Amino acid sequence: MENRRPVIRSGTNLPRMGGFNESVILDAIRRVPEGLSRVEMATATGLSAQTVSNICRRLLDEGLARETGKKSSGRGKPRTLLQINPQARFALGVHLDPAIMTFVVLDLLGSVVARTRQPTPKVADPEHTMVEMSRTINALIEDSGVDRDRIVGLGIAAPGPIDVAGGLIVEPPQMSGWGRVPLRDYLAESTGLPVVLDKDVIAAAVGERWAGAAANTGNFLFYYLGTGSGMGLVVDDIVLRGASGNAGEVGGLGAPLTSRALVEEAIQLGVLAPEFAPAGPRDAEASFAALAKRAAEGDEVAGAIIDRWAVRVGRSVCAAATLVDAELIVFGGPLWPYLSDRFLAIIPDIVAGSPFVDMIHPTFVTSTGLGDDVGAVGAACLILDQILSAQPQSLLL
Repeated sequence: MENRRPVIRSGTNLPRMGGFNESVILDAIRRVPEGLSRVEMATATGLSAQTVSNICRRLLDEGLARETGKKSSGRGKPRTLLQINPQARFALGVHLDPAIMTFVVLDLLGSVVARTRQPTPKVADPEHTMVEMSRTINALIEDSGVDRDRIVGLGIAAPGPIDVAGGLIVEPPQMSGWGRVPLRDYLAESTGLPVVLDKDVIAAAVGERWAGAAANTGNFLFYYLGTGSGMGLVVDDIVLRGASGNAGEVGGLGAPLTSRALVEEAIQLGVLAPEFAPAGPRDAEASFAALAKRAAEGDEVAGAIIDRWAVRVGRSVCAAATLVDAELIVFGGPLWPYLSDRFLAIIPDIVAGSPFVDMIHPTFVTSTGLGDDVGAVGAACLILDQILSAQPQSLLL
């Protein structure tokens, strides 16, 4: 996938669409790190030379873009290149996982400039957890040295189900006591920032599309492996959210075993001692790490437990990739570092040999480009995507 040309949206020369076209140009510049000339922007986006020139002038005046170097086309004078100014704005992201909370600050290119992590409180007390989240967010801003006025918003990635319109957490299976908790509005009030709430797997897919392994494709699926599992789908560069914003549950595909279920199986088979039985999500992740360690050390029963899961997941992503005609399958999440070696030894062959995967084009399987912070980075990218990417739905008059 490294040599693929970046996906650049087309614009419209309608005068009233200036906001959309500005986002198109920003997106085009962002996707070509070495910079684009104004002529290249016009060719790539379909916008007129005058429209491109006017937009570039505004972006330079606002400090969102900067001129950097020249590029010779072989005839005529060299053309000036424009790049995104990554320090012009920043976004915050929070991943609320049942086991651990991760907080990041990103620049405009999706690079992490500050981060911190802390265990999610075990006690089923949403109010206490929200207070801790707010305190940590404000401390991270202070410690990062980023001017608060340059922070454009805070994104939250949380386990589903969620109420997107109301900004509520709605009784996630692994988070007892979280019934219709107004997390978005609480953090907006306590931090003073605009806040967006989305499902963790959807946020992760947005992050991979913005700054990760899927930056050069508009058709992919992201498979999230954490306390639970889920799938984010992107088709024609649009993240599929569903009617309620809760797309991505994979129960019907038969693969979403939880870390707790795998640990319990390992205890039943004698791979792990009874004391590894998890009392909560944090314990489940630690016990799963012990299971993965046994597998890596050559324990055949431990390896078979993980391999069976890999086969089930492989079959499910084959079905999903066929459904949306995806050309890339990306894996990530808190458990992925424990699973990557065995999964990548099994799943690519399942995908390549599947009768469900369309052979008109290859379907690649790869690891997240965002590492362990994929959920939090994706949460911050929710903000960057909303304010800087061209949103085709805005053209529906």
